[in-house]
Amino acid sequence: MANDLIQAITLLKQKEWVDLTHTFGPESPHFHAFDAAEFQTLFTHDDGFFAQRFSFPGQYGTHLDAPIHFVRNKRYLDEIELKELVLPLVVIDKSKEAEANNDYSLSVEYILQFEAEHGQIESGSFVALRTDWSKRWPDVEAFNNKDADGNNHAPGWSLEALKFLFEERQIKAVGHETFDTDATIDYRKNGALLGEYFVLDQDTYQVELLKNLDKLPAKGAVIVNITPKPEKASGFPVRSFAILP
Repeated sequence: MANDLIQAITLLKQKEWVDLTHTFGPESPHFHAFDAAEFQTLFTHDDGFFAQRFSFPGQYGTHLDAPIHFVRNKRYLDEIELKELVLPLVVIDKSKEAEANNDYSLSVEYILQFEAEHGQIESGSFVALRTDWSKRWPDVEAFNNKDADGNNHAPGWSLEALKFLFEERQIKAVGHETFDTDATIDYRKNGALLGEYFVLDQDTYQVELLKNLDKLPAKGAVIVNITPKPEKASGFPVRSFAILP
């Protein structure tokens, strides 16, 4: 007789699973301060086996930022517990607003409007901000979205919204479709990524460059974030996926 764990796996596999992860390579969009990834073939099947070397920053492609990425004396990637990486998923859709205003920044007011429609955001949740920015992938120019002066324009979270979610709703982690937590206009105004620092200062993680958030319900799904376990890493590409209710 199958035990309850086997029954649970059987149930989960009957559900729809959605990949939230971009495929990335040397030509993919990436944070401007980083060099492009390099993929090198070391051996081919003519040598008896196929093997490659990969060179890229930890924050590349869809990736998970560990607390230490911005905050001294916080946890490295390998110190994040497994159960922290599987969480109830809430998706806040601001795609229309981000399309109309590429500098859109999520406010507390809209979170309260979201809760009025979908119910209060539960503690321990992973909250993802949907902007449909991921649909610009893999077009580097469209993803960077620079103006005539060379300034990027991309949506993000306001610091006030993040403080509300972590302090008032006691959420566990956040994710988004852009390079950074903060809207680029807030970064230029503040001269720092205050939202990103705040998130990681909670000694938790975030996932950047998510995709397919448009395929998820506002509430009820679960997110799973799988990463390798390099020693004392500040972050690494992640395989994130959602299981739908």
